[in-house]
Amino acid sequence: MKSNFTYDLLIIGGGISACVFASKYLKSNNTKKVALIEIGRGLGGRSSTRISNRFKGWKLNHGAPNFNISNSKNNLLLKSYIDELLANKFIKIDDSDLFFLNDDSNSESQKKSEFSCGVNYLSLDSMSQLSQKIIESNDLKKKINFYFETLIVDLKFNDKEWVLTSKNGDKFKSKYLVLSTNLLLHKRSLDILNVNQIPLRKAIPLNCDKKIDLLLNFLEEQSFIPRLTFLIYTNENYSYKDFYSKKQRYFYLKNNLENKYKFERIIFQMQDNNKLGIVVHTKNLELINSYINAKDEEVFKHKIITNFNKLFEGNSVVNKLTFDEKISIMKWRASQPSGIAVPLSFQLIRKYRIGFCGDWFEGEGFGRIEGSILSALILEKKFSDFIK
Repeated sequence: MKSNFTYDLLIIGGGISACVFASKYLKSNNTKKVALIEIGRGLGGRSSTRISNRFKGWKLNHGAPNFNISNSKNNLLLKSYIDELLANKFIKIDDSDLFFLNDDSNSESQKKSEFSCGVNYLSLDSMSQLSQKIIESNDLKKKINFYFETLIVDLKFNDKEWVLTSKNGDKFKSKYLVLSTNLLLHKRSLDILNVNQIPLRKAIPLNCDKKIDLLLNFLEEQSFIPRLTFLIYTNENYSYKDFYSKKQRYFYLKNNLENKYKFERIIFQMQDNNKLGIVVHTKNLELINSYINAKDEEVFKHKIITNFNKLFEGNSVVNKLTFDEKISIMKWRASQPSGIAVPLSFQLIRKYRIGFCGDWFEGEGFGRIEGSILSALILEKKFSDFIK
């Protein structure tokens, strides 16, 4: 049955950027009715956690396992917020082992990665729980309604009101709109949503607003890094070769090894039941296409374990896997932005009462959680001043 909902503010997307914006905004504003709409089953976005129904007792961070803040420009707004997360004990400094694998598969403890510059932080629980705790801080969860597994496919702006339509036909009306995802603004929406026009472009035709036109022009040039993640649920007796007590352990492959084995990074994650989960990330197009075209998924998984074992052959801390390890595969639809970043000056379009945040905006955090958090904090300031 199709339904109609009316709100003062709608937030599209349930990643960290949306959660940071919502928590800061609701803390300082008395907006009566706020809703958050997310296509996934829960909060977190690309910083989410797989709680398997098939494999009980496992929680694997299959997107961002942690996050890093470089803040080389000493942005006080960002610094203050990270301090707030630390004070609330939502996060802690991540001092887990971080290795880079060279040609000989030996480990080098060099921190030279876009994912590790600056200070690394780890959620005290799962990464999805970090987003949840941000929303629940200061008892804010009672002030917001959530619509999960809801895909918005159409936008309209009529008489100072936004009207959004979901895939199943539900209508959402709101005075104000915030998009933390750029799916509804980007050309990839044509295939993903099966529509013939970018939703925001359809809502606001060309030449109606110069800033919207420029925003869409920037996004036209922005691309995304497709990724697969392989979630490996190891056998009960699987362990490290050495004694290691920390929750996570990170292995990054240098370019030559990444080209050879098709893996980008491998994260070992100790579970509450003391089992050792492994998440393997790849952005290798050859491997991604091989998965898409695979006629037998078990044969494909066999190849993953074979490459894993070859990579870590002779490694001093990592044991080989057996071929009866359980594996699930996650194909990321909304992945890391790449190329041209959108200027922060396009975050708020007053005429149409719409704001934007996410890691797709300019700054040293572009493409990372740092950018997601900072853009959300900046937008909240702009938005709060706008509605006063």
